Amino acid sequence: MKSFLVIGLGRFGTAVAQELSALGQEVLALDVDAENVQHISDQVTQAIQGDAQDEAVLRSVGARNFDCCVVAIGADMEASILITVMLKELGAKYIVAKAMTPIHARVLERVGADRVVLPEIDMGQRLAQRLVRTNVVDYIGVSEDFSIVEIHPPKSWVGHSLGKLGVRARHQINVLAIRHGEGGHVDVNPKPDQVIGQDVDHGRLKRRRDVGNVYLLAPLFGVMDIIQRRRLDPAETEIKAVLSHIHPRE
Repeated sequence: MKSFLVIGLGRFGTAVAQELSALGQEVLALDVDAENVQHISDQVTQAIQGDAQDEAVLRSVGARNFDCCVVAIGADMEASILITVMLKELGAKYIVAKAMTPIHARVLERVGADRVVLPEIDMGQRLAQRLVRTNVVDYIGVSEDFSIVEIHPPKSWVGHSLGKLGVRARHQINVLAIRHGEGGHVDVNPKPDQVIGQDVDHGRLKRRRDVGNVYLLAPLFGVMDIIQRRRLDPAETEIKAVLSHIHPRE
């Protein structure tokens, strides 16, 4: 179990605190608004009313002792920057800060944030991907060129081994894992002789609707190539994000 200090209980901060708590983590939620604190008090380990812009408050909650501090204040840029600076000076182990604009993000990085998130911009980009490419539900950009995606395999893949399909050679795509059925076992780093859609225990092929998904590390154009060149119907190819949670570096 890791410990998290979530500062700011707006919609974003509240969602982060609730999800971390649901994942079994220790969460202390801090906000200047008593109503926000009361609203989440029974959903986290501890909820405290206090002004995080006061260094004494950050000291009193033991900010330096948490595995991760999340500065979830975005609208008030001055406050988010000030709090990030103070957390850094107090010796916080890992700081995640919310930004509203790319310039705000650059400032937060320069004053000590280990990771900066831009929820509105990220969601806008994902929505644009989904609107332009109806097959794309979501994705995670690993770099400017590569993304991690989860796809429901095309019909032409089912029943064939990874080696025979040659997706790496044809599309510059690395298969990271294969899930066997919805919510089923996941084979990480599958071997070339792994057959898509094959029952792990009995070696038999499943009906296509029972076939699990494939996790890929790929250039985005490589995934689009699979979809567009084969002229697959959107119903046949579903791409989902491999969602990540905020975790401090080990």
